[in-house]
Amino acid sequence: MKPLPFQKDTQAWIAQVWIAFIASVLFSTLGILYAPIEEQTKGYLAVSFLFTMSSSFTLAKTIRDNQEAARLFSRLDEARIEKILAEHGTIDKL
Repeated sequence: MKPLPFQKDTQAWIAQVWIAFIASVLFSTLGILYAPIEEQTKGYLAVSFLFTMSSSFTLAKTIRDNQEAARLFSRLDEARIEKILAEHGTIDKL
């Protein structure tokens, strides 16, 4: 069975992602704090911002988990096919 290729992110990409995340949280927070609006509206915006962040993390994790599960099922199917071919002696012909 051939191992599936593992994709590893570069350090530059990881740094860019963290910098963008920190900047977006910082500037959104500053924008909410210094907006010339009522405190009640700022509170609503803050809660909405936190909900958006948490749902984004949940969505990203769900997509990643589904991709990993599909990769695992693909490997299991490959192993079953190789076993069937080996039992019938046709694996040597490939």
